[in-house]
Amino acid sequence: MKKIILLITVMFIVVSQSCFSTGPLDALMKGIKLPGQAGPDEDTTIAGLKEALSIGTGNAVSSVSKTDGYFKNQIIKILLPENIQKVADVLSKVGYQKQVDDFILSMNRAAEHAAPKAKDIFVNAIKAMTFDDAVSILKGNDTAATEYFKTKTSSQLYTAFKPIISTSLNTVGATNKYKAMMRSYETIPFVSKESLDLDHYVTNKALDGLFYMVGEEEKKIRTNPAARVTDLLKTVFGR
Repeated sequence: MKKIILLITVMFIVVSQSCFSTGPLDALMKGIKLPGQAGPDEDTTIAGLKEALSIGTGNAVSSVSKTDGYFKNQIIKILLPENIQKVADVLSKVGYQKQVDDFILSMNRAAEHAAPKAKDIFVNAIKAMTFDDAVSILKGNDTAATEYFKTKTSSQLYTAFKPIISTSLNTVGATNKYKAMMRSYETIPFVSKESLDLDHYVTNKALDGLFYMVGEEEKKIRTNPAARVTDLLKTVFGR
């Protein structure tokens, strides 16, 4: 009799485990953090993301703010727009290549001078980030945070950058170089006149380059363990 009872007990345990291992109880348990399970809580998650964004944007701003930050980076270097490039091509053929080169350099210098002003705007955007924003970014693609910044800061950055760009263009002589270049072009017979809103153009290109570099920094933190330079980043992005 004891053997029969023992056998029935064993069969009951086996059947019970089989029924519940893939059933509702098992599914429910998967959503519960058991003692000893690893995984950052909400506060850690949002703190880690904010730290990542602080480091990433800081690195990006520093890289473009230095001398030649734009000019010697072939990906973000500010070149002439298409209509003005036609002017430059004509001038280059008649001995004005140096003036063209100086003008391109001066646009990039203006962007480099203005770039540090982005730091405070990025910092404020990071401070205003909610937990839902953080989760959405963490679950997003490799540049989800950069897209967040574009949405939240583009208008503010443009408003802040444009007068600085304008002043910087005048300081480095870009406006005078542009006017001189156009005057030289217009002395050539039978050419059409071209125009360029220089402040608007350089401001937009400066922001494009800045966001590109922010995106590159974000990709590093997401995909390269060596870029996770703090314990908090390792905790959040190393899952």
